[in-house]
Amino acid sequence: MSNGDSGNLEHIDLLADLPPEARLGVERRCRWRHYARGEHVLERDNENRDVFFVVSGAVRIVNHSLSGREIAYANVRPGGYFGELSAIDGLPRSATVVATEDCLLASISSGVFLELLEGNPGVGLKVLQRLTQVIRTCDDRIMDLSTLRAFKRVYVELLRLARPDPTAADAWLVRPMPTQTEIAGRAGTARETVARVLGDLAHDGIVERKGRTLHLLYKQELERLVSAVDPDSDDEAAR
Repeated sequence: MSNGDSGNLEHIDLLADLPPEARLGVERRCRWRHYARGEHVLERDNENRDVFFVVSGAVRIVNHSLSGREIAYANVRPGGYFGELSAIDGLPRSATVVATEDCLLASISSGVFLELLEGNPGVGLKVLQRLTQVIRTCDDRIMDLSTLRAFKRVYVELLRLARPDPTAADAWLVRPMPTQTEIAGRAGTARETVARVLGDLAHDGIVERKGRTLHLLYKQELERLVSAVDPDSDDEAAR
């Protein structure tokens, strides 16, 4: 970590509707820091209450199971923010934040953040919408963990990541393709399970990997596999 030259918050989504002078007022109250790839920005249970804006680069919000397995919650890219939960409720951090790229972050104290919410209803509404999205995502993941075997959770993550191919009609792709460890963290399983699932899907001609892009050649078949009834099995990949 190193102190950084002050930048600007022009492209931070949360502040997009503020008048320019109000946004500049927030900028003047920011602390600016550069973080190197792999560096920890925050640790779980830390007492820090600041809210962080991602000016450049990206971070990942993660937690770890008792066995040490990483569980990925979200990736925050330029224009995003994180840390609002501790700023609002005053409790310690509930997750660890790691820089996935060299990045520049701007942070404001919880007091400044709460002033921002109280004085700008539009900003407060955006925070509420963000928290609602987090709750819905958590509900979906809890349902997946409760009802789907591990290999099906990998299928679901691939479908969530898939976007229409801009160069071909009715084609879907995942780009950039996350690492197997990242997918495992999102699906709540082991990297070895992800590797096995991707290998099986490629062998069956359902997906094809080209560089950092995963092409879903038969998206409907992947959707069918998710909804198919599982035979009774004690297979390790299903745990």
